[in-house]
Amino acid sequence: MKRLLIYLTLALLVFGPVQGKRLPLSGQTFEVAGRTAFLILPRKPLPAGKQRPWVWYAPTLPGLPAQEEKWMFARFIENGLAIAGIDVGESYGSPEGRRLYTALYQTLTREHGLSSRACLLGRSRGGLMLYNWATENSAKVSCIAGIYPVCNLASWPGLARCCKAYGLTREGLAESLKDHNPIERLPPLAKSHIPIFHLHGDMDTVVPLEANSGILAKRYNKLGGRMTLKVIENQGHNMWSGWFRDEDLVAFILEHATRPKN
Repeated sequence: MKRLLIYLTLALLVFGPVQGKRLPLSGQTFEVAGRTAFLILPRKPLPAGKQRPWVWYAPTLPGLPAQEEKWMFARFIENGLAIAGIDVGESYGSPEGRRLYTALYQTLTREHGLSSRACLLGRSRGGLMLYNWATENSAKVSCIAGIYPVCNLASWPGLARCCKAYGLTREGLAESLKDHNPIERLPPLAKSHIPIFHLHGDMDTVVPLEANSGILAKRYNKLGGRMTLKVIENQGHNMWSGWFRDEDLVAFILEHATRPKN
């Protein structure tokens, strides 16, 4: 995580805070609610009247998504899926971040012809961002995938570090975790039968497996939800290329990208 923070800081200095985002594939950047958003579209047009399936990627911070995601993104594009995201800053899944996510969703579905149901793909802190939006918008979600995603505020970044993003004290956030912590907010997703797939390393000391994907899988399965947790042996919270070239993760998203409504 420290390495990622250094990378993001350098990227911010190089690329600037708002416009001119460099993407791993050719796409467009634009502003939504005062924040930088991006959209990568397949070249092949859709038949008239059809909505474009899409992958919602998080986090979208300066320098992200990066070249590491290029292979994975190319697979999505080749199969007709668009890819989009918005920079909500270090929101930690806060209500303000969720508000900005809703603004992006409305822009993409109303103005760019994207499907009303998105495939969510959260990497690391992107898990907090996407899960907290998804649980309040489960009818707008086709599936959720994660690459060592953060699912538990108490595990990372810790309540003392993220409480300001929520406009609360540490104690105040602790008392309201049921309203803000992904592992506490799973029932709406299970009720909507949202399929979930996570990749997580058994050597992850930054976002520990058991305190994040592990506990989420146990709770989701207990609720009757369907989740696959693929544990990668001898890998931690790192930039190993296998995270971004996983055939099972890509196949999962492609399978559910056009999942019909229940």
